[in-house]
Amino acid sequence: MRLWEPQVERPSAGADGRRMTGMLTRRLPDCRPLLADPDDLTLVFQPVVDLARARVAGYEALARFPGTAGPDVWFAAAADAGVAAELEALALHKALAAVPGLPADTFLSVNVSPALLGTRPVQAALATRPDLRRVVVELTESAPVPDLAALRVEVAALRARGALVALDDTGSGWSGLRQLAALRPQLVKLDRSLVAGADTDPVRAALAGVVGEFAARIDAWLVAEGIETRGELAAFSRLGVPLAQGWLLGRPSPSFAPLAPEVVALVRGQAARARAESAVASLLRPVRQCEVTEASPGVPPVVLVGPQGEPLALRLTDPRTGLAHTAPVSLCARPTDDVPGTLHRALTRPPAHRFDPVVCTDATGAVLGLLRVEDLASAAAAR
Repeated sequence: MRLWEPQVERPSAGADGRRMTGMLTRRLPDCRPLLADPDDLTLVFQPVVDLARARVAGYEALARFPGTAGPDVWFAAAADAGVAAELEALALHKALAAVPGLPADTFLSVNVSPALLGTRPVQAALATRPDLRRVVVELTESAPVPDLAALRVEVAALRARGALVALDDTGSGWSGLRQLAALRPQLVKLDRSLVAGADTDPVRAALAGVVGEFAARIDAWLVAEGIETRGELAAFSRLGVPLAQGWLLGRPSPSFAPLAPEVVALVRGQAARARAESAVASLLRPVRQCEVTEASPGVPPVVLVGPQGEPLALRLTDPRTGLAHTAPVSLCARPTDDVPGTLHRALTRPPAHRFDPVVCTDATGAVLGLLRVEDLASAAAAR
């Protein structure tokens, strides 16, 4: 089926003489036959990956149609023909029928337009599966919804039947953020426009971090959609984004396909690097150690240790007076502790010791070095 056909204008006279111009006229496919022959609409399933555990957390059901036209074209044609709800209900009915075949401990995400959620055909399709556990209803539009109050009621009814709710295309506009605040979804999908090139564009990475922080505050999981390069995977692994999907991780398939072994290895490697980069071990500064009984511990900073090498006190220099003084060990950390958490613990100490160095120890309690609060703050800001 050709979606675009040239249309040539008849010659017309003017000051410049006769001239020929061409233009393209868009022709939408007629989707009404699909409703008479439902087998023309098929589904594929794209994995949604748990980046921390390198496993499939769920699948998104995606509609496919005859010819070369994409789903957006077919659903637009359905809207023009006045059968948008019927076509969406057909896709939804087929997706819900696939739920019993899901692999263990995975979910199935099904797409629903918020504007069509309350229509009779879509509600009838949802009624074919009263138990919606293991189903994520993904609201797909960021365009303004006329009646957010009614949409909240419909979403609450889905949750009462066990469904989770996801909001798609977050970050693509104010309306998407408005729906995010109103609906409080359990999953928030980060728009591809913020995912693409996030490894080289600090602005995109910062915006993704802001959306992720907001999602965490409403107890939602962030999903990075459209991961296509190793750099993008590395960027979102460093940001601590829990879920991701995209062609790099797994392409849509007619079945619930597992992750390829090379993808598992790639995700595990990125997760390990992200953990190492976010740990305080990279910020360690060497420090001298002296037994607490030693008369002249030397020039600060020094860690005063006990008989087993355990840290007992710190010998520091007062930055205001330049005089040496002894301070208690107010906080210890392990080299694998994360930077933001360690910084938070340091800054919540009593004011007198809030900016004292943090002592880093190994599993036996032996001193490995010191962590300066300034270094922790700089590292946390960079992330």
